[in-house]
Amino acid sequence: MDVEIVRGPDVVPTRYWHALADGRVQCDLCPRYCKLREGQRGLCFVRGRLDDQIVLTTYGRSSGFCVDPIEKKPLNHFFPGTPVLSFGTAGCNLFCKFCQNWDISKSREVDTLADQASPEAIAEAAVQLGCRSVAYTYNDPVIFLEYAVEVAEACRARGVKSVAVTAGEICPEPRVELFERIDAANVDLKAFTEAFYRNVCGGDLQTVLDTLVYLVKETEVWVEITTLLIPGENDSDTEIDELSGWVCSELGPQVPLHFSAFHPDFKMMDVPPTPPATLARARRIALGNGLRYVYTGNVHDEEGDATWCHDCDECVVGRDWYQLTEWHLKDGACAFCGAPCAGRFESAPGDWGRRRLPVRIGAYRR
Repeated sequence: MDVEIVRGPDVVPTRYWHALADGRVQCDLCPRYCKLREGQRGLCFVRGRLDDQIVLTTYGRSSGFCVDPIEKKPLNHFFPGTPVLSFGTAGCNLFCKFCQNWDISKSREVDTLADQASPEAIAEAAVQLGCRSVAYTYNDPVIFLEYAVEVAEACRARGVKSVAVTAGEICPEPRVELFERIDAANVDLKAFTEAFYRNVCGGDLQTVLDTLVYLVKETEVWVEITTLLIPGENDSDTEIDELSGWVCSELGPQVPLHFSAFHPDFKMMDVPPTPPATLARARRIALGNGLRYVYTGNVHDEEGDATWCHDCDECVVGRDWYQLTEWHLKDGACAFCGAPCAGRFESAPGDWGRRRLPVRIGAYRR
């Protein structure tokens, strides 16, 4: 459904675009490079052409706010146990057939965006709610970059960290602008073949790999990776071996990798859920390739949820779903043998637990 772009406070100019000789304007935010005529929207839905420029149409508008455990992002090595204020907008620059948040990311309904919030209101809410960080999630912050950047700046001014949950499909120049304001990121590495990215996601694998290398090698952003394993699509031993081997060799053994279970959704309702045994097998392969921190997600698996010391094999952080059950870190190192544990840790863990708290952001407007 086409939705007219109507001028208003939620429509703001953007920077990453250029005019083409044929009269169209090309968006240069992500490698889709949508080429638009007046009034058209890009595939992401939230960026479109108005008055001969590319505008963002969802500035200050969200699909909802909720306080979650940071482990739900998932981030297991970034201030464990602490609450994170999560929010997203609408739209996405991919069209993954298995999307688990399709009601938000594939939305073409403006009414999806119920909450209006300034960057300052979000930062204020995070402070008052005791959140260590704010997460740009549910859909991808890449497509609402201008809004995400200003929220991150407001949060940084209040001592609140910023977390990007992203597919990593972003061009080099805007990538720098976004991530110099981000403190931690969970990047979806959806598979390890170009065919999967092209046919199932409408994306580009190499762009995601470039984003990961950039984040790990050229920034201070704490990075964890998630791969959703889909039966018959990206769960072969060969692909898991190649993916985890690349992470270890190109990014380093300290980068956590989460293998998550698929459940039937959106346009892949005929595919069965991922068996727990598949996640356990993937974890063994990745550990065998030298990765130190490999997790299983969307299933109950306390061994796969725990953080284990890479040197003495003791459990340093125990988890039952999102609830911390053990804590044996001292100054970011194993309390048993003293080996460092990669991540961002404080002297004690948070105690938020597995709670989920919906938030009406209007109460925090300043």
